[in-house]
Amino acid sequence: MNFSLSPPHSWSLIRQYLFNISGIAALILLTACGKSEEAALGPGGSPGSMALPVTVIEARQQHVPIIIEVVGQAEGSKEVEVRARVSGTVNRRLYTEGDTVKAGAVLFTIDPVPYENALAQAKASLVQEKANLERAQREGARLKTLAEEKAISQREYDDATSTLKTSQAQLAASEARVRDAELSLSYTRVTASISGVTGRALHSEGSLITANSDASLMTTITAIDPMWVRFSLSENEAMQLRQTPDKTSVKLVLADGSTYEPSGKLNFSGSSIDSRTGTVPLRAEFPNPKLKLLPGQFVGVQITTGDRQAYLVPQPALLQSDQGKMLFTVAPNNTVAPRPVEASRWSGHDWVVTQGLNPGDKIIIDNLMKLRPGAPVAPHAPGQGPGAPPGNGSSDKDAGKKAE
Repeated sequence: MNFSLSPPHSWSLIRQYLFNISGIAALILLTACGKSEEAALGPGGSPGSMALPVTVIEARQQHVPIIIEVVGQAEGSKEVEVRARVSGTVNRRLYTEGDTVKAGAVLFTIDPVPYENALAQAKASLVQEKANLERAQREGARLKTLAEEKAISQREYDDATSTLKTSQAQLAASEARVRDAELSLSYTRVTASISGVTGRALHSEGSLITANSDASLMTTITAIDPMWVRFSLSENEAMQLRQTPDKTSVKLVLADGSTYEPSGKLNFSGSSIDSRTGTVPLRAEFPNPKLKLLPGQFVGVQITTGDRQAYLVPQPALLQSDQGKMLFTVAPNNTVAPRPVEASRWSGHDWVVTQGLNPGDKIIIDNLMKLRPGAPVAPHAPGQGPGAPPGNGSSDKDAGKKAE
């Protein structure tokens, strides 16, 4: 059949032809995608071939120490102020600031000349009083004979007796003044009253010291072996501590994160609660033979009050949100099952999980950001994932570090 088409009809046929071709191409593409998806899902549409490989550890209940962690401050077991007990000019400083000294060591000397003179005068007065006493004794003995012979009146003899007693009292007072002068002279040597570490000298040579005033403070001495550490606990923590007195131990954590050895023992517990802070003051004693602890130093205090059954989970495996703490576990059908848990604290590199887990639960410790609830996963033990050499097992702790 021979016919001709006007231009409008020609464009309509062309558009219809192109539409048919695009429909066929789309159908072919959808068919290819369906086959590709079916191949990816595997026989029967199983999602096993799309599962995300994850490392899992098995939840195991174990005995975990119950530890209370607070901040404490170290102080010397003895802290003494060294003060001048007599006034005068400082002659010499006989110690090195910051050095350890023994009890009785001379730290300062104060000009002794005025006190030497005072001692000499007291001794001279003592000699004079002894002479007066001897004269009174002779006079009393002479008048006693005369009184017996009725050669003198009784009054004269009584006066002699009183003079003798007065001389005896004056001699005793003179002897006391000598001892006081000797004591004042000894105070010109300022000594250490205890053994310990000396502080900064507050007065230099040539300074005038006034006894019984604020200016009399010369330096301080602190006994730092053993060392005391003061800290406070809340009312609940203090009650928990009182319930397990036989299982209590105390350790220190230094600023660099290391644990101080040896451990200490509690030597003071407050009998009342501070109404301002709601805490109970406590103090522990630690041996300090190497002088690693210094007065005023802030340290971490770990008080162990016993143990309990709990789970240890690597820190990176536990997620925290506004709703609380959560772990990802593997369900029996190898899908992701979120698990809300309660964790009290850290123990080394692990969280101590007290509730929310059951023995044998499989905890996912890596690829956490890619997980979704119900998503399929391919769990494997640490060190046995895709690409791992055969027999390359690793501990749960190593797996936790890898996940981190």
